[in-house]
Amino acid sequence: MQRPTFRLTLPILFGYVPLGMAFGVLFTTQLDYAWWIAPLMGVFVYAGAGQILAVSLLAASAGLAEVFVAMFVLNARHLFYGLSLLGQFRGAGWRKAYLIFALTDETYSLLTSRVRGENFRQEQRLDFRISALNQLYWVIGCGVGALLGQNVAFDSTGIEFALVALFIVLTIEQLKSLGASSLGIRSLGENFPVWIGAVAAAMAMMLLPSAHQLIGAIVMATLALLLQYRRSRQTAAKAGQDCHG
Repeated sequence: MQRPTFRLTLPILFGYVPLGMAFGVLFTTQLDYAWWIAPLMGVFVYAGAGQILAVSLLAASAGLAEVFVAMFVLNARHLFYGLSLLGQFRGAGWRKAYLIFALTDETYSLLTSRVRGENFRQEQRLDFRISALNQLYWVIGCGVGALLGQNVAFDSTGIEFALVALFIVLTIEQLKSLGASSLGIRSLGENFPVWIGAVAAAMAMMLLPSAHQLIGAIVMATLALLLQYRRSRQTAAKAGQDCHG
């Protein structure tokens, strides 16, 4: 794999390895399964927060149906990610199925914020390498954490903050990709989705119980963006009619 690809994924590496280790430790300390099932889950499930949620539910003796529904609700946001990348993945051939499977929050942020060249096929191959490297980091973290959890006793308090720190870094990268040097009024149009996400998250935290805050924030942000999209279409249509008139 090319060195530029590795450099692009370094923020994901520093987030996924410790977070995967946290999952591995939780897996082996809370469930009576062999350690190697943790990295295997990272290969076939690959759903960071979903895997951690699954461990908690299985440890509480929840049924497989309950685990499935909970993970589906938690990862429902990926439906919106996929819709926004339909054009970017079009014609990717055998790579397309994996690109869809490997579309995590962090990978989506990286694929949509990086500078892209004019060679469409080459960019798709780079997308594939980025996605594969990101999953590799996660699987390695899961395996190392599972081994440590099985053989070493240590205090892992706070290791889950790696996910929060990673999201902060990726949000900053998204803002940079929009070409905005600040969050002032002049850049409000380009940063409208960011403001909507922040407001929706704040409202969800104030109005909803913690178990429903993520879904609530996603629903509010989606509705606001759909209304904004409809308004922009109506404005564009009216401007076109004025020009023809």
